[in-house]
This record gives sequence, structure tokens and C-alpha cells, in this order.
Amino acid sequence: MNLDTPQQNDTITSSKGSVPHRITRIRKASRHPHAVPVLVFIALLFLGGLGFLFARQTNKLPEVHDAKIVIISYDHQKQVVPAKNTTVGDLLMKLNITLQPGDVVEPAAKTHIDQDQFRINIYRAVPVQVVDGNLKSHTFSAASTARTIAKQAGQTLYPEDIITQAPTDDFVRSGAIGGQVVIDRATPVNVDLYGTPVVLRTHASTVGDLIKEKKIVLTKDDKLSVPTETPIAPNQQIAVLRTGMKVENVTEDIPAPVQTIADGSLAYGTSAVRQQGSPGQQTVTYQIVLKNNVEVSRTAIQKVVNKEPVTQITVMGSSLGGIKGDMALAGISPSDYMYVDYIIGRESGWCPTKAQGQYGGCPAFAGSVPSYGGYGLCQSTPGSKMASAGADWMTNPVTQLRWCSGYAHSRYGSWAAAYNHWVSNHNW
Repeated sequence: MNLDTPQQNDTITSSKGSVPHRITRIRKASRHPHAVPVLVFIALLFLGGLGFLFARQTNKLPEVHDAKIVIISYDHQKQVVPAKNTTVGDLLMKLNITLQPGDVVEPAAKTHIDQDQFRINIYRAVPVQVVDGNLKSHTFSAASTARTIAKQAGQTLYPEDIITQAPTDDFVRSGAIGGQVVIDRATPVNVDLYGTPVVLRTHASTVGDLIKEKKIVLTKDDKLSVPTETPIAPNQQIAVLRTGMKVENVTEDIPAPVQTIADGSLAYGTSAVRQQGSPGQQTVTYQIVLKNNVEVSRTAIQKVVNKEPVTQITVMGSSLGGIKGDMALAGISPSDYMYVDYIIGRESGWCPTKAQGQYGGCPAFAGSVPSYGGYGLCQSTPGSKMASAGADWMTNPVTQLRWCSGYAHSRYGSWAAAYNHWVSNHNW
């Protein structure tokens, strides 16, 4: 029997849900001119999705356009991930990296990730015992200074208080699991300084030691209300008096000192504060000369620091990874890195393929450069000027930086002068 006759074929396909009917439909669809390309596209899409999921599980992510490479150090491991238009805090949240109370992240969570080889360090809190006289408390902290740890524990500190940090040697006697922070409180003393009451905090043992510690100079016209050998007691009353002339006290602020530490574990251009500083205060005593009850001159005869300033400790990233590391390859002096970073960060956002008028991320090289307007890292106008630095000027950041450095020195004399011009005029 010929199964290809119309009658028999109708008999075989009479049931639309039968297997032979489905096979026939597939055969017909496969003869469509677009069938093969569509099937190939679906297969490639499926395989690509599987590859991306596998890469995510192994942290070997494919390059993401306009993303920055970030190196995160935490829990004795390093994780390298791409990040696109985000902050430190947002990235940690996306990666499900949780910060517990007392943990420290450097740079701060609000810092924008704006460069390749961006580095994030997470320091996990450890148990610390805080000893304040006879009082003991416990906290968790990853802070690097004893003063910061004590503040995290809720302690009210004065600049004259001495705070020290040490590991615990005897757990049984101290009751501390981790390290110890010990607060040695300064004693408050009420001093009447030529008619102005001030509170001085001291570790001196006698009034005479206090006078020396605070550098109070007593002349023949001055008088102390108590003997110098008097022991110091909390809230003790002491007066420094002067007779026979008019004096006036003025309270002045003392700026907080700033200590800056270079840290190679943080990316260049980023920073973190490890200890908050605070200004101090001093009382300046002036001797006033009057003529017909009118002041004609005044002379500072005494400066007493009644509150010591607290040093602010800041770490500055010094790791030159990614494109910013090209500054060294371009022969730029490390002393100029700050100026270069400031100018190029504002001109192009460190994008060697950005043309004038383009905003947002760093576009891929378009294959050609506009003949007008700025182009490249320092927005050379036109971009073809950079050809004098090398044939690969369109895409090579090192070549572009060499040209930019030559431009800065020939036009302004130095990168520092170029920076000053940019700050004043918002161009260069």
C-alpha cells in the first residue's frame, strides 16, 4: 500500500495530538528559511547563560563593560569582582558581605568606586575589655587606635586621658577574652586664672607639678592661692592672682593636628579616618596698658592649654593599580600624582576613549576619533595632538599620559601650576 496517498496521509494525521502529527509539524518548521539561525541563537543563549552562572560561582566573572575591577580583602581571603556605578556599601550589600557591629571598612561605605584595581579592606571586630579604673566593660571592635575603641565602647573621653592598648596575658585574672584597653583618667582641677575660671585636667601629683605641666609662668607679681607642694585632688580649687595691673583672658581654639599615613593596601586617591581628631583650647592672658582709661597696648604674658587637641589619624591609599598605575610608566613623578589625579579625574574620569560631550561611563573605542573637541584622558583638543607622543595615542593611556605631562610642563611649568589653574578656572 502506498502510504503517501492523500487518503492515507489524512488518516495518519487525523488526530492532532498524536506523535506522528507533531513530527510532521517539526519537519515542516525545519524547512522554514529562518529555522536554523533561530535554533542556533537559542542554543548559544542557553550555553552563554550556563557559562555566566558557572563564572559567578567561581568568582571568575567575564568582563563587564564600563565596570571597575574591585579587590575586596576580608575574612582571610581576597575576592576580585567587577563593579559598575556603585559605592563601597552598595557593592558589599550586593555580594552579601555583612558588617557586624564594631567591624571597620576602608574606605568608608559611602565612597564611590571610580577606578580599576579599587581596593576594599574589611577588618572584623574582636572582643576587647575596656578598663576604666575599677569599672570593666566589654565591646567588639576592629579599630586600630585605643582611643577609638574606647569611644566605640561608649566611654566619654577627655584629651588629657591616657588610653593604652595591650593583649591579655592572663585570661583567668583579667576576665578578658581578647585585648585590653586601659583608661588612665586625668584629674580635673578648677583653676581661677587671673579672674577667669578654667578646668584643667592633669596627671600631676602636686600643684607645683601642675604649674610646670601647663607651663604657667609665675612672675614676682603673681601669687598662688595654695602652696606648690599641695597634693592634687579631684575638683581642687586653685587661684593664680596678679595685682597692680589690669589683665584680660581670651579663650582661643587650638587646631587639631593631622597625622597622615600611606597605606599600600588601599587604592591611590582613597582615604579613611582611623581616629577622629578634635580641636583643643587655650586661655591667653594679656597685660593691658591704659592711658586715660583707654587701652593703648596689650602684651600676652601667659598661654595655658586647658584642653589638649586630639590628633586626627588619616590613612591615604598608595596602591597604584589599574589605569592610575600608568602614571609611573609615563614617567610622572610621585609628587605630582595628586595633581594628575585631580585634573584627569575631572576631565575624563580616567577614561582614555572619552570624547568631549560624552558623559557617564567609559565608552569602548569607536574605531576613530572626532576631528574636533577634546579627547582622551586629559581631553586634548583636538585629540590628534597626542599623536606626537606615539602612534597608539587613540587608546593607550600611557601614551596619552606622556603627552598630558608634556603639555602640563610646557604650558604651566609644572603639574602643580596646572592644578592651581584648574582649581581657579575649572579648565586647563
